[in-house]
Amino acid sequence: MEKITLEICAASVASCIAAQEGGANRIELCDNLLEGGTTPSYATIALAREKVNIALYPIIRPRGGDFLYDELEFEIMKKDIQLCKQLGCEGVVIGLLTAAGKIDLPRTKELVELAWPMGVTFHRAFDMTDDPFQALEDVIAAGCERILTSGQRNTAAEGSSLIADLVQKAEGRIAIMAGSGVRANNVAELVNTTHAKEYHTTAKAYIDSQMQYRNPNVSMGGIPGVPEYGIAVSQAEQVKLIRSNAEAALNAG
Repeated sequence: MEKITLEICAASVASCIAAQEGGANRIELCDNLLEGGTTPSYATIALAREKVNIALYPIIRPRGGDFLYDELEFEIMKKDIQLCKQLGCEGVVIGLLTAAGKIDLPRTKELVELAWPMGVTFHRAFDMTDDPFQALEDVIAAGCERILTSGQRNTAAEGSSLIADLVQKAEGRIAIMAGSGVRANNVAELVNTTHAKEYHTTAKAYIDSQMQYRNPNVSMGGIPGVPEYGIAVSQAEQVKLIRSNAEAALNAG
């Protein structure tokens, strides 16, 4: 029976534990998912490393917004990579672009070399490049082991055609991991259309806060679709279901 590799994007230690319980292979550990993910705190990485034994890849992203970093931000990224190495992480997740929408090849390569022997994933900054096929070659040249992509669309389902082309053009030189909007109800179709063997999802649900008093006059969030008193946590049962559906589709084909 063929297996997929399932990565859970976890924004808390609780989500890391759920990912492991659900049978995930790897965790991308983030903070601030509503900004696309930023580097979690040292304590979060350290405690996650204590609580789970599956592969742990913290994201190295000093801020939200674009992926064009100045020298101070680049220094922060290098320091965070060194801390991840000291904590025993298996890898890190990075993404750096030039102002022209190209892969920042020299600095990506520098971070890959600094991270060694940890592995390196190039994240969805890839989806903001002007030429995905040149970007593919540049990320390979930099020494990354995989690319996380939604096929340059908002979701992997929308970008499945490009993901399939990237899988074909990669020819096994680098893993192509489909992510963004991957759910139990669409992962089988993604397996069939993209032929990717790696998938990335939060597998999360919003858990209602235990707060009894809730001030009706103040909102700290105000983001459509995100409950004010909801706490996002990955769900072990969803992790299991996504893996099961994906592998059923893989082996049926």
